[in-house]
Amino acid sequence: MLRERLGFGPAGTGKGLSMKAVWSTPLLVVLCFWPAGEALAVHPLPDEMAQAKAWTAAAFRATSANNGHLPFSFVYDGKPAADCMKTWTFQQEVKSLDSQRTQHTLVGSDLKTGLVVRCVAIEYHDFPTVEWTLYFRNNAKVDTPILQNILALDGEFLDDRPGKIVLYHQPGSLCNRHEYQPLETVLAANVPVRISTSGGRPTNANMPYFNLARGGQGVIAVVGWPGQWAATFSRSSHGVRVQAGQERTHFKLLPGEEVRSPLMVVQFWQRDRIRSQNIWRRWMLAHNLPRPGGKLPPPLNTPCSSHQFGEMIHANEANQKYFIDRYVEEGFRPDYWWMDAGWYVNHGTWINTGTWEVDKKRFPSGLRAISDHAHAKGLKTLVWFEPERVTARSWLYQKHSQWLLKPINLPKGLEYEKPWRLLNLGNPEAWNWLTNHVDRILGEQGIDLYRQDFNMDPLYFWQSGDAADRQGITEIKHVTGYLAYWDELRRRHPNMLIDSCASGGRRNDLETLRRAVPLLRSDYLFEPIGQQSHMYGISFWIPYNGTGTDDRESLRSSKIFTAGWVPKGRAMESDSYLFRSAMSLHLTPCYDLRNRSLDYAALRRLWQQWRAVAPNYYGDYYPLTPYSLEPNVWMAWQFDRPEQGEGLVQAFRRSDSSQETAVFKLAGLDPRAMYWVTDIDLNRPQAVSGSDLRTKGLHVSLHERSAAAVITYRRAEVRGLR
Repeated sequence: MLRERLGFGPAGTGKGLSMKAVWSTPLLVVLCFWPAGEALAVHPLPDEMAQAKAWTAAAFRATSANNGHLPFSFVYDGKPAADCMKTWTFQQEVKSLDSQRTQHTLVGSDLKTGLVVRCVAIEYHDFPTVEWTLYFRNNAKVDTPILQNILALDGEFLDDRPGKIVLYHQPGSLCNRHEYQPLETVLAANVPVRISTSGGRPTNANMPYFNLARGGQGVIAVVGWPGQWAATFSRSSHGVRVQAGQERTHFKLLPGEEVRSPLMVVQFWQRDRIRSQNIWRRWMLAHNLPRPGGKLPPPLNTPCSSHQFGEMIHANEANQKYFIDRYVEEGFRPDYWWMDAGWYVNHGTWINTGTWEVDKKRFPSGLRAISDHAHAKGLKTLVWFEPERVTARSWLYQKHSQWLLKPINLPKGLEYEKPWRLLNLGNPEAWNWLTNHVDRILGEQGIDLYRQDFNMDPLYFWQSGDAADRQGITEIKHVTGYLAYWDELRRRHPNMLIDSCASGGRRNDLETLRRAVPLLRSDYLFEPIGQQSHMYGISFWIPYNGTGTDDRESLRSSKIFTAGWVPKGRAMESDSYLFRSAMSLHLTPCYDLRNRSLDYAALRRLWQQWRAVAPNYYGDYYPLTPYSLEPNVWMAWQFDRPEQGEGLVQAFRRSDSSQETAVFKLAGLDPRAMYWVTDIDLNRPQAVSGSDLRTKGLHVSLHERSAAAVITYRRAEVRGLR
């Protein structure tokens, strides 16, 4: 019964939650959780906007007297920027980009050496947020002196008031269940905390997204750089000094040469940290998430047959069409058909990349035959590429070795990358060839979504291209070329979405996410606790993300990833638990549709439920339980869309939890309103007040272990329930 599962009072009373209904259940243990902060408005406060405006005005003033307070620093010709810029000339330009953004351009020129430093900052008027990027140009006819230790962000925040200061941060994607785990580091005086990525992929070891909090105020600081970044947080008597940028810079600039820094973003907040993360999510949706065709990407269902055909090593035109037909036949309503690695000439393994031509032995009519078949069935197509990694025996390796970078100083554990090469996107000839070649393939093969993987650590390849007085240059030029490559593909294909895959989620910095979405947030798939925990952590920063899902029969028959998370003698979790642990804005089903004995009716019902509730993932995010990887607890969260008056709660009772009922105090709801609350499995709405949902809580009972509930709510518009 819905009243029993949700803990409501008598049906139709509209009197909220009944503790009696919960405690009357024999041998029942109740857990009670609440959001990390009080439910507050998710719109910026006037004080926050004023703080951001004042900080921007002070940071980017065009006077030499201000050079000691600029929010960046560097060393030039052996002198700190604050010293050498005293003799420079400055110019400033302020212009309106639109009603929500003003651009501040500050230019400093060293007339002696010809170095020009240009800082382009954007102030947002609808969010307490400012961003900026530095550009360094040599206007002289000779090389500049050495420019080094460039910190695109070097500033102090949170002033000198006493109180505990906590740095909130997260690990990146390393193909394990710990990815995106929320971490808290208390900053001690004079004990710097340094965090960086590894290997040159920006969300590899750590995420470049940080939130500094002290009491009821804080600042978010984010590094947007698809390369090797580092950040240091140092507490002193003046507050917290934040220094961040490309990890190593030590180079001269050639005549006429210009390079850029990482994009830096700061967002100011007051009152509540969870609220600040939702302001961030709203800024991401409003100003960053790509909009192919002028619209936000919708929730997507993109099935593939990668686990049945060794990615696409054993795929051919017939079996791809067969799987498309079966997904349509079973009523799963796919949006895209996913064609994964291995469709190109590869000498027997998908890892052999560098010949970007369709393997006509397996696909004599090209991928176009499959795309046309999918289009006729109402599906679009998604195709995998990995253009930057080049292996032996490939066309690029043999024909254009001058475009390729070799690795140096590979650390232990990465020796397998030694035979590989990196296509240098900082080389104009390589960039032009790749852009035109991939553009041609997209058009000729009828491809609708471009997926770019990146399964290597580019830092050690970039370093091989740098002379002693040019350290960091190859990385900068490659990163600049990579971003320009995607920009050009998007210009030529304005309705095309890009997927940012890089061994799962290892390239999801802000610059990348302005051009693409992570359809696969990790290569660690299917295991339910890991999937729940990934969703819990990534939702603070990246609103649009996805993963794969599979049914237990397909998993059992293929033995995919099951050995480590299905103990001997224990049955695998139900299809419902597996599916709901993976629910997000994007899902890739990996079902073996050759098996006609699967419970298609049950799977179809799960997909129909997901379609109905998925738009709520665009909403504000509230964790309702502590983060945990333990099997003996509940985990739950809420996504709330106050403008639409609706949202959802997902709750998971894990395999070893003895508690049958948990109580969750919801956030973001109007305490004066009534809400229709519905367990999607029972579909019997109950009217409950927003006040009761916030203060008494939502009671969810799951009588079986490894069970999941999805509860939706919608603000009541019925007469008498307002």
